Amino acid sequence: MEEKKRLCKVKKGKKICGVCTGIAQYFNTDPTYIRLIWVFLSFVFGSGVLAYLVCAFIFPDEEDI
Repeated sequence: MEEKKRLCKVKKGKKICGVCTGIAQYFNTDPTYIRLIWVFLSFVFGSGVLAYLVCAFIFPDEEDI
């Protein structure tokens, strides 16, 4: 049986809080793509920094799961 994936902050490979790396693992993609999308959306819509901070507080740490 396949292990169910969950969104979480990841310690290995993190740059700030591990949010983008956790999202990249969840969607099985490269964290660089997620970071670039996040930066682009931050500049276009302006709420990316706030969304990142919310995710940093809400997402559990990887070892807590």
